[in-house]
Amino acid sequence: MQNSRISMARQTGPTAAAIVGFLVLVELTSGILQGYYTPLLTDIARFLGIHDADVNWFEAAQLMVSALVVPVLAKMGDMIGHRKVLLISMALTAAASWGVAFAPNFWLFIIAWALQGFYVVWLPLEIALIYSRSHSRPDGAALTRKSAGILVGALEFGVIVGALAGGFIGGALAGKLWLTLMIPAIAVTLCFFVILFGVPESANRTGGRIDTVGLSIMTLSLLLITAGLTLMRINGPGTWWAWAAVALGLGALVPFTRHELGHKDPLIDIRLLRQPSMWPVQLTAFLFGVSVLGAQAPLSTFARTNPLEVGYGLGASSGLVSILIGVYVLGLLVGALMFPVVTKWTTPRITLMGAAFLVAVGYLLFLPFHDSIGQVLANMAVAGIGSGALVAALPSAAAAAAPLTQTGMATGLTNATKTIGGAFASCVFGIALAGQALGSLTAGSQNTAAPLAGYLLVWTICGVTALVAAVALYFVPKLAFGATLPH
Repeated sequence: MQNSRISMARQTGPTAAAIVGFLVLVELTSGILQGYYTPLLTDIARFLGIHDADVNWFEAAQLMVSALVVPVLAKMGDMIGHRKVLLISMALTAAASWGVAFAPNFWLFIIAWALQGFYVVWLPLEIALIYSRSHSRPDGAALTRKSAGILVGALEFGVIVGALAGGFIGGALAGKLWLTLMIPAIAVTLCFFVILFGVPESANRTGGRIDTVGLSIMTLSLLLITAGLTLMRINGPGTWWAWAAVALGLGALVPFTRHELGHKDPLIDIRLLRQPSMWPVQLTAFLFGVSVLGAQAPLSTFARTNPLEVGYGLGASSGLVSILIGVYVLGLLVGALMFPVVTKWTTPRITLMGAAFLVAVGYLLFLPFHDSIGQVLANMAVAGIGSGALVAALPSAAAAAAPLTQTGMATGLTNATKTIGGAFASCVFGIALAGQALGSLTAGSQNTAAPLAGYLLVWTICGVTALVAAVALYFVPKLAFGATLPH
């Protein structure tokens, strides 16, 4: 009897709670990747000999890679094992991070930077790993939500640590940028071995093959839409061929949907996405990406704008902008940690709706209140709390709503749709602000800053999209994402 118990323990391996500790280290590393480079972007631009504005291409390239690889890797997680794919993505991210440290020119640097986007799939795979080991428990869904909150909390703490470390190490090692940029590469490399030796594989696998035809159509669609929006940003919204590219990209989604519905092993299960407990989550992720990924640059440039020159802005220094970002990230941390607690008082569905509503309130408050640092801090704190809860809630909600054999795909899609929403919003916001700035220049002004109307439009879009997300979540079944949800 004792031997059988030992054998059973060996088969079951560590519990979900036991592996969360190892996965916390992964999210700390992910946070470092997202925060470490921010204080160093100007130094990187000088080293590569490019204009500060060209740094935006780094984000655009990485978001596009992330949007393309996340559905594929998430699907592979369901097929061959979530831990195995997590290790593959971590190895690729580590190689790209070393490339960032030693890239000698702009093009090699942007390629390496873009390939770092593989890290975006880490959190969805981690949620799938946890859910695969906890779903049989009566409190399995609740444990997954709690673990998601802890992981996102570790992620946001890592962003803060990374930003502080990047600024301090960059200053201490001035003139040795390659040595400064080695730190994230070392962290990701060490994290690979943490997963290799500390985290067991998930038990549920589907097998099968990657739908290459579906991947090709989806890639073409995203490239056409993004190319069209980029052309609008460069040449203005009146460029007809830019609109044609966007229309062709959207049109490509029609044959993509038909192909996926007729495929035995689709890249994206359209039937799963049609379920009442799934489509609002994915729509919310897309709309959430508008603000969480697309609005950060406009907020930063607004804060740096000198009110004595244009009549608006905070005239903040780079140090003060770091404080503003820190308050927002702390809000994310608080929201992520509060998410599992609040769901005990209400339901996951109501918590999701409340989080989306907080994001909407935070950005809409910018419309009347943007004249002082205190007002901006308060707005960012409100939006940050809601955003942190959504970052934690969306992957776990998707996992609870999906069959066990499709948790990787479902959780991965939340990050993919969020990334796509952020990429599109970044282009649209760029068009709005650049168009407004162009109008100022043609009027004879020598100032290149966008008028306040451009920023008001950005904040309105962020607030309205968050409100739409809250309304969409209203249509989720009332008992969705709970421990008793059938599979």
